[in-house]
Amino acid sequence: MSAVKILVVDDEPQMRRALRSSLSAHGYDVVEAQSGEEAVRKLDAEVCDFVLLDMNLPGRDGLATCRTIRAGSEVPIIIVSVRSSERDKVAVLNAGADDYVTKPFGVPELLARVEAVKRRKPVTNRPPEVLVLDGVRIDFETHQVATPGGEEHLTPKELELLQFMVSHAGQVIPHRRLLQALWGADYGGEVEYLRVLVNQLRKKIERDPHHPKYLLTEPWVGYRFAPPPVS
Repeated sequence: MSAVKILVVDDEPQMRRALRSSLSAHGYDVVEAQSGEEAVRKLDAEVCDFVLLDMNLPGRDGLATCRTIRAGSEVPIIIVSVRSSERDKVAVLNAGADDYVTKPFGVPELLARVEAVKRRKPVTNRPPEVLVLDGVRIDFETHQVATPGGEEHLTPKELELLQFMVSHAGQVIPHRRLLQALWGADYGGEVEYLRVLVNQLRKKIERDPHHPKYLLTEPWVGYRFAPPPVS
């Protein structure tokens, strides 16, 4: 079996060298890029299994690069940054990243994040391929959401969350269970991750995101998908 290939995107040569050394020592194949533009070219030229993307890049920054990658690929993206505020994490998830690691970080933490993505299990009780909510058509195969006002595209994490909730329709799903289903067993306290994803989903699939009808909050507990009535 070929090694998992990780694209490391960072403008600092010493950081790229350190990451290459650490990841290679644990059996990963490492490809490097020093800018967002080079990262996009590398992904166009070869298949990578992960992207480790620095937030503060010259030119096209990490968030813009993440959006560009996400527009054409579902490759897992882990953002690394010296910034650690909730606002920064919100921006990262909104851009379509899968996870966020704050500098300085230890190699065990980084490896744990990568392994969590590798171990993540797909939803077993899959929802129907197409779901229609008040005229909003959600295609789980193409990730497209068709509304009277146009089309939206679900990011991989938005799709995972919606699939999991729809497959457990009517059930109150605790924060911890959702986090572990989407990110792995090491997660449980990152409630802001869910808040961001749910808010983004509501904007895409609810007619009135401020008064949701389907993606419901259970205060202090979790979330619930209220299925449409059977006609």
